Amino acid sequence: MINKWNRKNALWMLLYAVLYAIVTAVVCVTGSIHPIFFVCYQITAGLLLSPIVIRAFRRVQAPGAAVCLFLGMLLLLLIIRDAVMWHVVPLIVIAVLAEAVRGMTNYSRSGDVAGTVLMSFSSFGYYGQIWFNRVYTYECAVEEMPAGYGDTLISVSPAWAFPVVVIVGMILSVWIANISMKKHKAVEKASGDEA
Repeated sequence: MINKWNRKNALWMLLYAVLYAIVTAVVCVTGSIHPIFFVCYQITAGLLLSPIVIRAFRRVQAPGAAVCLFLGMLLLLLIIRDAVMWHVVPLIVIAVLAEAVRGMTNYSRSGDVAGTVLMSFSSFGYYGQIWFNRVYTYECAVEEMPAGYGDTLISVSPAWAFPVVVIVGMILSVWIANISMKKHKAVEKASGDEA
C-alpha cells in the first residue's frame, strides 16, 4: 500500500472523516445517559476514536490527514448548527497540532500515535465547559436535561476530575492506537501470506 495521497487513499480518508464525526457525536450522546458519561467524554473518546484516527494516519502518511478529519467534524457541526467558537477553535488547534507533530516526526508510528491522542480531543468543546464555563454548563443542563441532571453533573465534576479524565483518556488513546496498529499489521500480514 502506498501511504501517500492518491485517489484510493482519498476515498478512505473521506470514510475516516465521516466515521470520526459520527463517533464523536456518539461520544457526546453518551452524556445523555448519565452526567458521569458527560464528565468522562475524553475517556470514551480515547476508546472509540483512536482506532479510526490511527488507521487514517497510517493510511496517509503525508500532510492533510488531520485536516480531513477536522473538516468531517466541522461539517457535522455546521449541519447540526453547533459550529460555535467554543467547539470549532479547539478542533482547529488539535488538527494543527496533530499535523505539526506528525510532520516533525516524518509521519512515524510514534508521531501518528501522538497525533491520534490529540485528535481524540474532538469533544473538548463540549466537556471542557464543565470546568471552564460551569455556570453556562449548569444552566444548559437544567434547561435541556431531565430534572436533577444539572446538580448531578456539578457534583460529579470536581476540579480534580479534569486532569484525571484527560490523563486516563490519553493513556487509553495510546493503548488503543497501539492495539489497533498491531491488529491491522497482523491482518495485512495474513493477507500477504495468502497472496
